[in-house]
Amino acid sequence: MATSSWRLPLAAVILVVGATAGVRTQAPRPMGIVDLLSLPRLGDPQRSPSGRDVLYTRADADWKSGRRVSHIWRAPVDGGPPAQLTSGAEGENAPRWSPDGKTIAFTAKRGDNEFAQIYLLPIDGGEARQLTTHGSAVCGGGTCGAGITWAPDGASIYFTAADAKTAEDKARERAKDDVYLYDENYKQTHVWKVAVASKAETRISDGDFSVTDYDLSQDGRKMTYLRAPSPLLGDGDRSEVWVADADGTNAVQVTKNTVQETNAALSPDNATVLFISGSNATFETYYNGRLFVAPAAGGAARVVAGETEPLDVDRAVWSHDGTSIYFLANLGVHEELFVVAAAGGTPRQLTDGRHNLGALSLTGPDRFTFTISGSASAGDVFTMRAGDAAPTQVTHVFDDLAKTFTLGRQEAITWKGADGVTVEGVVTYPVDYQAGQKYPLAVMTHGGPQAADKYSIGSMAYEIQVLAGKGYVSLQPNYRGSTGYGDAFLRDMVGHYFQNAHLDVLAGVDELIRRGVADPDRMVKMGWSAGGHMTNKIITVTDRFKAAATGAGVAQWMSMYAQSDIRSYRTPWFGGTPWQKNAPIEAYWNNSPLKDVARVKTPTLFFVGERDPRVPMPQSIEMYRALKSLGVPTHLYVAPREPHGWGELRHQLSKLNAEIEWFERYATKRPFTPERAPGDEKKEPRASSDQPQ
Repeated sequence: MATSSWRLPLAAVILVVGATAGVRTQAPRPMGIVDLLSLPRLGDPQRSPSGRDVLYTRADADWKSGRRVSHIWRAPVDGGPPAQLTSGAEGENAPRWSPDGKTIAFTAKRGDNEFAQIYLLPIDGGEARQLTTHGSAVCGGGTCGAGITWAPDGASIYFTAADAKTAEDKARERAKDDVYLYDENYKQTHVWKVAVASKAETRISDGDFSVTDYDLSQDGRKMTYLRAPSPLLGDGDRSEVWVADADGTNAVQVTKNTVQETNAALSPDNATVLFISGSNATFETYYNGRLFVAPAAGGAARVVAGETEPLDVDRAVWSHDGTSIYFLANLGVHEELFVVAAAGGTPRQLTDGRHNLGALSLTGPDRFTFTISGSASAGDVFTMRAGDAAPTQVTHVFDDLAKTFTLGRQEAITWKGADGVTVEGVVTYPVDYQAGQKYPLAVMTHGGPQAADKYSIGSMAYEIQVLAGKGYVSLQPNYRGSTGYGDAFLRDMVGHYFQNAHLDVLAGVDELIRRGVADPDRMVKMGWSAGGHMTNKIITVTDRFKAAATGAGVAQWMSMYAQSDIRSYRTPWFGGTPWQKNAPIEAYWNNSPLKDVARVKTPTLFFVGERDPRVPMPQSIEMYRALKSLGVPTHLYVAPREPHGWGELRHQLSKLNAEIEWFERYATKRPFTPERAPGDEKKEPRASSDQPQ
């Protein structure tokens, strides 16, 4: 079994970004596609009980395997060099300190294991040893909730896992007797506990429901969890907050409504539970995120933050003494840390900057750990104590990014929508920007749509700095329907998805043209998910854009409603379901890009994952075939194995190459040379053509 260890002394760690080793002494250069995709990603920071060190994951691009591989690192808070602790071929996740700070628990899939299991690694050196032998994958956090949690006495570790396959299930698989019931072929997810000394596993929750997230109380006597009818995303609005003893007994239902709750956590005295919900005080859905508290024994919940403030609560933690609650809030183009009295009152902002805070955790007497990303950073780890004037930087992975690359300057701008409402967005200027000169404009609309674009270095979906290096100015508008600007702004989509949203985008375009920054004859439009919905809409209402690229965008809202794995969030847009009595079919059809697709003249690319459950492939096929029949230049790129967000590096590279080549062909008329994956230099290059590749 392949294991990894941490030993002293360690060789010096050279922190480089992607494929930029050895260029620090060279002049900065524009960022390329491979450079962007090779940037490391840091996450899940956890401060040690002593407060001296931080664990975090670092995912680096492994172009040989075609994916990002995550390993666990340790960095001293006082600024010493970081050390890589694990190096398994399949990677590791969810690092968690033991209460005494002597052991690290993490999840990994190693050796002959079919599923990810929990491993323990002594902090003073040695080999990692496997703790669990569970019959299904141990959840390591992230999309599957809290992941693994140490009991306060260090004697056991809690985790969530789907119910294991039965002997009958395995026999049917071997016989290929595998016809299944659609939307019913899942296994429920439950909470388990494993004893560190004996490795004995004990089921904590049981029944025909799924625990989608949980949190152990500070004293280890209680837990709160979110209980849903199934693990399906479409059942999220039917989840409720429950509180139980740590062994699963004496369970009490705290909420009973038709909205989704997240982030449930017990106060230090176990008397109160906090949670977050995108609903108002009476649990009507489709609002900015609010922070609620409710009696742990059951009773009415009340809003603590978000009811009157124009912010969107993302993540919350109790203070060590339970008198306050700290939370991250989306403020549109930036994310900040706030504190509010548990009894209620006016929230107080603790950080401020052109940045995005994420992955908040709290250790000991109000010591925070989080990541901060921005225009020149994909997210380093920072710490902060209550009362500090500013966060303290722990890792320095991205310090030299601006020295290696010439990066486009970012700033937030505002403009007036068609109805006079103020709209905000992020502009990224070309790296060689000169005032008074007009540049090609790339308009990027974010997904969600309940989200907001912030200061950022870019991603597979939005290659802002790559385009900046090629002379484009980019606009990322937080159009009507975005979070962080108040409920009226968000709820503008209720009853009619495309009322002001697309007009806000076009008004932002006009503002950049008015400022003399954007060339109206060289504009392109792009977006992914809800950003793809927006792109599909905009090409039906204007031919001002010379080219467009849509990732996972909608064609027709009625079929989309039935095909997608999530429906309840879409219902408010149209005032009901498409199959109810007296269904609002007109609203569904009038907001569908396919309704006006005959107007499209813009050459448009479509991208979709073959296994996308959110915006399934038929939506892209409908748009592609419509444009094809109309004689509009178009291609549809389908990525095998990929879900809603593409994860394989070569798929991401293919998408960005095709997209930028398309923009250059139709908007700037410049030649484009596709970038190649590291290691492919000796292969024959693929020629650019009008044929799908």
